[in-house]
Amino acid sequence: MTTAPITVLMVDDHPIFLAGVASALETMPGVRLVGQAGSGAEAVAQHRRLRPDVTLMDLQLPDMHGSEAIAAIRNETPEARVIVLTTYEGNVQAAQAIRAGAVGYMLKSAVRHELQETIMTVHSGRRRILPSVACALAEQMYMSALTPREVEVLQLAAMGNTNQKIGDRLGLSEGTIKTHMKNVLAKMQANDRTHAVLLGIQRGIIGMDAGGRLPPGLRF
Repeated sequence: MTTAPITVLMVDDHPIFLAGVASALETMPGVRLVGQAGSGAEAVAQHRRLRPDVTLMDLQLPDMHGSEAIAAIRNETPEARVIVLTTYEGNVQAAQAIRAGAVGYMLKSAVRHELQETIMTVHSGRRRILPSVACALAEQMYMSALTPREVEVLQLAAMGNTNQKIGDRLGLSEGTIKTHMKNVLAKMQANDRTHAVLLGIQRGIIGMDAGGRLPPGLRF
């Protein structure tokens, strides 16, 4: 009896990357690409229509974050198996995706060497998380999470704003901003503001674009 191929839905808004993954999937025995989507809304609709065995999901989509699309898919189909394919190794991005229901997490740079094994592993009902991401997530368990306000302060500090300017922007006193920044440094175990920004980028607290570049205005 012939075993049915593992059907795959690919979600990414970069045509060149989509074409590359499609080409790679064509060479994998027992795997068949059945659909592609370029946005979160399209991903949810395509998943509803195609019911793929495995979905490959980018995190940076034009209409919503990939984690939102994962959550929407899992809300409709709790047994859906989603693998995140991203340029982001940050543990905050990974944590969001895993909380949303992703069962696989890998970097786009590892597609050529790890995609087939990851698809097979996830299809068999197991998880497969990038080792460095798993270590970062484990480390995060022992760290206090930043509050939404502290994240906001860190992001504004990364744009080169002084405490006074951040306070003016948020309608808070300079002293309050200093307290928030002190808490940020303590929670992140950072030596100074610059170190905190670097850690924020590494951990996905401060986002980058799909090409791995800092957003406009962000500097350190």
